Amino acid sequence: MRAVILTHVGGPDALSLAEVPDPRPATGHVVIDVHATALNFADLLQRRGTYGTPAELPSILGIECSGTILEIGPDVEGWAVGDEVCALTSGGAYAERVAVPATQLLRRPRGIDLMTAAALPEAACTVWSNLIDISGLAAGDVLLVHGGAGGIGTFATQTGRTMGARVFATAGSADKLERCLELGAERAISYRTEDFVAVMHEETAGRGADVILDNMGASYLARNIDALAPDGRIAMIGLQSGREGQIPLGRMMGKRGSLFTTSLRDRPAAAKARIVAGVNRDLWPHLEAGRILPAVDKTFGLSQMANAHRYMEDGRHIGKILISVKR
Repeated sequence: MRAVILTHVGGPDALSLAEVPDPRPATGHVVIDVHATALNFADLLQRRGTYGTPAELPSILGIECSGTILEIGPDVEGWAVGDEVCALTSGGAYAERVAVPATQLLRRPRGIDLMTAAALPEAACTVWSNLIDISGLAAGDVLLVHGGAGGIGTFATQTGRTMGARVFATAGSADKLERCLELGAERAISYRTEDFVAVMHEETAGRGADVILDNMGASYLARNIDALAPDGRIAMIGLQSGREGQIPLGRMMGKRGSLFTTSLRDRPAAAKARIVAGVNRDLWPHLEAGRILPAVDKTFGLSQMANAHRYMEDGRHIGKILISVKR
């Protein structure tokens, strides 16, 4: 089968298309005939060698895909060859076939085609884990989403709106700000020209945000605490603006605030299984009803993976970048 191999850490040219052996399904696993995969920021970090858990080289990246079940291993129930699925993987999705634990499968949602379904697993699992499971987002809460026009941000904004929260989102360019509003943000905040702390206090009569979903890290930490409501929760899912920061503990304790740092790529299989089950229960009905829609920016071919990585690094995309794997 064809796969995109990471041969060494570095720039996009470290990725190359090659022929590799087909995977076989272990106990509790299935093999998916991959239709499409999607890019995630974790892929870029793995390629650069700056992710928390280094990739073993050579390696096939890719943490989500869509396709049809090709083979089923022992001790798998509830699935059949030919089922159309999307899946959260532990790597290996930049390929024509990938072996996945059956507990990390999701049925293709009704009304969403197989190509577009590749945009769903990682965003849905990240959003469920951080907003619903960890932060306990509820109707009436105020949610601030940083990077509201990204793959996770677009999903988080729609999820918050669907759950009855007041949603605010930060973004940079005019088209990204407009997209945040279209997806349900009450106000889109330009991180280039506005102070999101001041905006949040202005919009909430000085109270602040109950939940903040943050992909930036160090440089936003103190301001996130300033923007936080009493008993508020910060879920930090990225470190795009720095890894080392000081926590103003006095201000944090004064608000009885909570800070959670999470990742998805390196969680154990049992944790991923629980997250996927939560997504299936709490978010999949909204997708099938059209209340949450995948946001897709652009699609590349498997042989164009290096260009896709360059495009993502440019930061121009809105929503997810897909890779068509089928020839």
